[in-house]
Amino acid sequence: MSTLRIRYNPLPKGKIHQLPASKSISNRALILNALSGRMSTLSNLATARDTQLMKSLLASQEHLLDAMDAGTTMRFLTAYFAITGQNKVLTGTPRMKERPIGLLVEALRRMGADVLYLENEGFPPIETKGFKEQQVGKVALPGNVSSQYISALMMVAPLLPEGLILELQGKVGSWPYIKMTASLMKSFGVDSILKEGTIIVPSSKYHPASLKIEPDWSALSYWLAIVALAKEAVITLTDVNSTSIQGDQVIVEIMEKLGVKTTFLNGNATLTKTSEIVSELEWDFTNCPDLAQTVLPVCALLGVQGTFTGLESLYIKETDRIAALQNELAKVSAKLEESDKGTFQLTPGTVPSKRIKINTYHDHRMAMGFAPWATLMDLEIEAPEVVNKSYPEFWDDLKVVGFDVEYVSD
Repeated sequence: MSTLRIRYNPLPKGKIHQLPASKSISNRALILNALSGRMSTLSNLATARDTQLMKSLLASQEHLLDAMDAGTTMRFLTAYFAITGQNKVLTGTPRMKERPIGLLVEALRRMGADVLYLENEGFPPIETKGFKEQQVGKVALPGNVSSQYISALMMVAPLLPEGLILELQGKVGSWPYIKMTASLMKSFGVDSILKEGTIIVPSSKYHPASLKIEPDWSALSYWLAIVALAKEAVITLTDVNSTSIQGDQVIVEIMEKLGVKTTFLNGNATLTKTSEIVSELEWDFTNCPDLAQTVLPVCALLGVQGTFTGLESLYIKETDRIAALQNELAKVSAKLEESDKGTFQLTPGTVPSKRIKINTYHDHRMAMGFAPWATLMDLEIEAPEVVNKSYPEFWDDLKVVGFDVEYVSD
């Protein structure tokens, strides 16, 4: 297993010219392109492994398809193949086979799809056997279910003769991702109605679209984290606008509390270090769970006490991200503890006197979320290739702002 060593640099500075495109937008656009006849023009598609995998599986004529560890790919393709009546088997890594898909499969079955579990009930691998006729026009789901289930159903709903009404029960998580899906569906000619707890998608026909994918705000978040922890920093991100359909753009607001000023000018975003840092941060990550691994490591070494909610979905991601965060934060004597059900308290740590090694748990966000600690100490990152899942150029971009990185073999 390879390891990446990053040499301490408290003064990062530079311009990142080619940020990764949004994986979330790219993956939805690929499904919508397939549903509209594959005649769309999609520019600046993400180079992320998940997006390239989605693209290749959509084009594949094979019966057995391997979604690897890509949750979005597994869930979107399950709905796509089920409702378009294609006979496919979808499998994945051992971890993917532990990630639940039962609520999505049950909804598809109620709608009229024939979907089988091939190993364990409620989990991949699954086989889509066909779709005869629509059985129901309304499906209820818990609101706190993964937004990927909801988006998957939304995107295939226009193909149904009656359309589909989704009733979301209880608190709805990751609403910005649902709004993103609706916005992209509109780009392909289908309007949907989003009300509190209800999504109405009429029976309709998609049309080809011309779409340029915007930069990924999840990926951008790591640059704000670097600036937050640096002694001094100025980093410019090109082709980044102040308006976005991505919920993760809220990182600008979060990092403003942690000493980062973001200035949008002439299509670029410039990040600068300020001295205005809160002593305590409270944040609900329900609508932006992917930002947790960016924000918590920053707070841990900025001396900021944290009270965080909306982290429940982290238990069933690429790894158990709560356990992974607890393990790695402990290396700087920081603690992440669940004080009440659903509420986590972060106790900051201190910068160690010697180099530490970050374990990544096969999770791209663990690698990039902890990399900003290199503004404070020498750092090692285990299995650095995990960033290929979403941001393959990340380590090269670190060099651009002044970090020395070196690959070593264990």
